[in-house]
Amino acid sequence: MAAAGLAGLGPGEAAAAAQALSLPAEAFGNDPRVELAWAMKAHQHAQVYFNLISSVDPKFLNLTKVDDQIYEEFRKTFRDLKIDVLDPEELKSEPAKAKWRPFCLRFEGVVEDFNYGTLLRLDSRREYTEENTIFATRIQFFAIEIARNREGWNDAVYRGKAEEPKSG
Repeated sequence: MAAAGLAGLGPGEAAAAAQALSLPAEAFGNDPRVELAWAMKAHQHAQVYFNLISSVDPKFLNLTKVDDQIYEEFRKTFRDLKIDVLDPEELKSEPAKAKWRPFCLRFEGVVEDFNYGTLLRLDSRREYTEENTIFATRIQFFAIEIARNREGWNDAVYRGKAEEPKSG
């Protein structure tokens, strides 16, 4: 997907775009090279994570040094959030944002890059596809995926039973 676009950049341009990912968003406008580099980084992260839960029993994974704290706070704040198949409105609606914002801010200074953008699967039984992916903050990704791992929702992926995208 994004790899083809970055291939068109020279080595210096690609390095500059990648370097810009470490700067705060206010430091640059809508630079397409930065957006492309971000997309590539997010896509690579998604691939690595999916490969990890495909090959290691998710119940034994630690995604951060503070998984226990993230899980405890997540389930205290979002006790009834259905995580096997996420409803995008539970992440993106104004009432959801009002609830997520204070949760996320609890991890500022605790989880590195807690508010960076990442990709999150909507249906825990399926692979990353355009239809099964939503943009989320890194701490939302960690909270939901730590819960999915501990509560057994990612077991189907580990057992090799991830559902293939349905065509047509």
